[in-house]
Order: sequence, then C-alpha cells, then structure tokens
Amino acid sequence: MAIPNSAKFTAAKPAQASTMMAVIAPALGWFIPGAGHLIQKRWIRGLLLLVSIASLFVLGLLMQGHIYKANGGDILDILGFVGDVGAGGMYIATLAMNGGQGAIAFAIADYGTKFMIVAGLLNFIAVADAYHIAIGKKQ
Repeated sequence: MAIPNSAKFTAAKPAQASTMMAVIAPALGWFIPGAGHLIQKRWIRGLLLLVSIASLFVLGLLMQGHIYKANGGDILDILGFVGDVGAGGMYIATLAMNGGQGAIAFAIADYGTKFMIVAGLLNFIAVADAYHIAIGKKQ
C-alpha cells in the first residue's frame, strides 16, 4: 500500500521541556519538606507544607512511633518503609540518631507510627506538586 505524498510526518515534540528547576525542586522538596515550593517563590504553600509535614513527623516521634527500615519482610513493613522514606531528611536524621525505635505496645505508639507514615506520603504529594509547578503544568 503506497503512502500518499500529501501525508506529512513530523517528529513528536516532548510535552514539557526539561529544566534544571524540574530536577532541583523535587529533590530539594523531598529532602526538606516544602523547600521545593519555597525555591519557586510559593512562600505560603511551602511554609504550610513544611509546618504540617514536620509537625506530623515530630508528633509521631513524640508518641514513640516506630520507624520502618528497608527489609524484604512483610508487605506491610515494606509499605511502611515507603511511607517513612517519603519524609526525606527527617527520616534520615531519625535513623542517624537511632530514633523511632519504640515498641508498639500502646495505641498511642501505633498512632505515632501512622503519623510518620502519613507525613512521608504527604511529602511525596508535595514533591509531585513542586515538579508540576517547575515544568509549568500547574500554576
């Protein structure tokens, strides 16, 4: 079957141009919650994210919540680790100081564990938001 001469083929253009901010904002936003927004001059959103994520994580530690570490064990432990690692620098600092080793013997410690997981998951959402702002997909 012959292709008509009138058909024009053009190379597909990438949807979004890759910029340095599209790399730096999410990386910095993961390490320091809210920083991905702050370097893009989204002051209020960045400060709200910093305060809310840090508050959740610190409250979880004060409630003697448990920090999950990387292991190949139970699927719920793996999911807990993914949630915790989302907290970025706070997770790394807590591991370095050997914190978050509380035994979950009381309900409040279990709530603390969930607070820290939710802080990490919220930070993942903030990182995605910082990336979308950096590429111009969102204002």
